[in-house]
Amino acid sequence: MKFKLVLSVCVLLGCMGVAFAQDNYFDNWPAGVAPQQVGKALAEHFVTSPHQYTKTIHYSEVCAWYGALTFAQLTHDDALRQALIKRFEPLMPNGAEADRIPKRHHVDDEIFGVVPLEIAIQTKDPRYLAFGKSFADSQWDHPLPDGLSDETRYWIDDMYMLTMLQLEAYRATGDKKYLDRDAKEMVAYLDKLQQPNGLFFHAPDVKYFWGRGDGWVAAGMAEMLRTLPEDHPDRARILKGYRLMMSALLQYQGKDGMWRELIDKDDAWPESSSSAMFSFAMITGVKHGWLDAKTYGPAARKSWIAVVGYVDQNSDVTQVCEGTGKKDDMQYYYQRKRRTGDFHGQAPVMWAADALLRDGE
Repeated sequence: MKFKLVLSVCVLLGCMGVAFAQDNYFDNWPAGVAPQQVGKALAEHFVTSPHQYTKTIHYSEVCAWYGALTFAQLTHDDALRQALIKRFEPLMPNGAEADRIPKRHHVDDEIFGVVPLEIAIQTKDPRYLAFGKSFADSQWDHPLPDGLSDETRYWIDDMYMLTMLQLEAYRATGDKKYLDRDAKEMVAYLDKLQQPNGLFFHAPDVKYFWGRGDGWVAAGMAEMLRTLPEDHPDRARILKGYRLMMSALLQYQGKDGMWRELIDKDDAWPESSSSAMFSFAMITGVKHGWLDAKTYGPAARKSWIAVVGYVDQNSDVTQVCEGTGKKDDMQYYYQRKRRTGDFHGQAPVMWAADALLRDGE
């Protein structure tokens, strides 16, 4: 009888120990899932990856570069940082690959400035700062009467594409004008595109909840809230929109931990880039205390583990939706091709790894 009692107490305490351990949802990872391991594999893979999509540097490559540079910074990996900078050096003005510098006055091209700005943040090199700032400044060369950038087009992708460049310019310079115009832009998009259920149509005339489109929004708001001061006049509005979206995503997360290519359609396929973006946004929210840890911690943990399951033996992310324009046709979204190793997927997996390695700063 005494043995049974002791055993029962041990079992009870063991169960409680598991519960207590899981109160910190971002430790004790299964084999192969630790963010240090996954992030390093993807960042080093990026260093040797060829360019994708277009002759000039595509925005998805910029996003992957930012994720890899951030990983190098968080892990104090100087060799990785230098390799990433060496990859970029030919893309500086008059460099060997200067013809690859994007030139359009368009969100997809201007975001290129994020990479030199992040290098400037990490190295304090004025050459990179000046080059990166040139993109952020040109984005507001001809503002609209309401103060928004004339690149404003109200596609949800812009809630990362447009805002991330201005955010990095603020982080690199400390000049509040970049932050203020950024927050104003985010609020305008929230007011225009967020639906009562918390999710976002791809555009006002395309009323579908496309996974990666909403992923850009989630990542963009999380990045901005990391930097926006508590007393900034637009913070409360952005935080409200962010929390409303996270609550909606919680309802649509699949039992497998993933989100679908069309978020609200159970028969749509599990899509890795959007799931990684939502992981990043939730992890960031839990770590900063914007989201209730007991509610969102398990979902964030489950999504990270699920996403890593889509990384193959070559450190390529699988089941990534191809680059997608907007179209008022649901079948168009159902029929998007699935790609492997696409930077649209490589980037947010690195972002999520970065979020797990941050201490809530």
